[in-house]
Amino acid sequence: MPEELFEHTTGQGKQENDSDEEIEALKFTEKMMDDKIDKDAILQAIALYHVYSSTAEDGNVVALRGLNVSVKKGEAVAIVGPSGSGKSTLLKCLGVLMKPSAGGVILNGKSTTRRTGLELVRMRQETVSFIFQEGNLLPDLSAIDNVAQALRHKDIRPSEAKRKAMDILVELGLEDRVNSMPATLSGGEQQRVAIARALVTNPKLILADEPTGALDPITSREVLELFGKLHAEKGVAFLIVTHSDEVAAFCDRSLELRDGRFVAEHGTNLDVDDLEGTRELIVDELGTVSFPPEVLMKMGGSGRYEIAHNEKGEVTLVTAEKNKSMIKGKKVLASQCPACNHKYKDDSQLCPECGSSRPMVNES
Repeated sequence: MPEELFEHTTGQGKQENDSDEEIEALKFTEKMMDDKIDKDAILQAIALYHVYSSTAEDGNVVALRGLNVSVKKGEAVAIVGPSGSGKSTLLKCLGVLMKPSAGGVILNGKSTTRRTGLELVRMRQETVSFIFQEGNLLPDLSAIDNVAQALRHKDIRPSEAKRKAMDILVELGLEDRVNSMPATLSGGEQQRVAIARALVTNPKLILADEPTGALDPITSREVLELFGKLHAEKGVAFLIVTHSDEVAAFCDRSLELRDGRFVAEHGTNLDVDDLEGTRELIVDELGTVSFPPEVLMKMGGSGRYEIAHNEKGEVTLVTAEKNKSMIKGKKVLASQCPACNHKYKDDSQLCPECGSSRPMVNES
């Protein structure tokens, strides 16, 4: 019996009705992905775009704009930025839960382009776990069964799955709530169960959307301590969307996302409410740089800028209004021949003295 295509939200599996043009485009994308594979990276995104179709007057919404990112094996990276900058869309695309409009994702050295749904499921099971902001627990299963379910999908015996689930729930302080249903758990308890479910499979990479957002400060630090232990002792990589200084400080570096682009990188001394103090702007492989709004405001806003100084590691931009603009006025016929200095008295195209062609010059 032929393998059925797995239909789900990614839309990333092979399609039977691809046109010849679409197949050629996909083959080109595959080759581009293969050429970009970094064996030291657990996760890569190459020229990632995502557009949400809309019939509203404003038109389609571009959530991701040619984004590139690489997370090394065992590295912890935070994603920071204002609401609506594309953080949740990015996580879904990187976790192969949603197909990007263009570009591709490489998971543990393997391109996800042109994979069947079943292949994508296996790739996720072998590599990545998710922690969503809202928990996403199965409502008809108890806390321990929600956690154990992740192991049963990997063909682990039910008794062994429950034992491992119990161990991680105890570690997260939920030993008295293991048999409780999600509806009877508080928001913080549901989030801890979701975190346990992500950790129990021993993933190589954890993608998390505000994992401590629903937790009290003490539990939040306990979770970060557990993350730190996995990070240091087992080499688990993390990509975490956060608005928390403590979560950002746990990570090795932070990337600032604005309007679907990474505009800057920050170190561990990040103040999420004051990103300007630790910001290093990013220039991507195409030479594109995006200025955060507050930087652009201090520069004087959008407009034309000249490169007044350019050396290795240093560029100075000057507004065309402050400096004499390099964009000159219109061209006119020269008033004097550059060869023999004859002064023209009409619109002739040749010099009557030496026969040279009359050049065009900038209007003074």
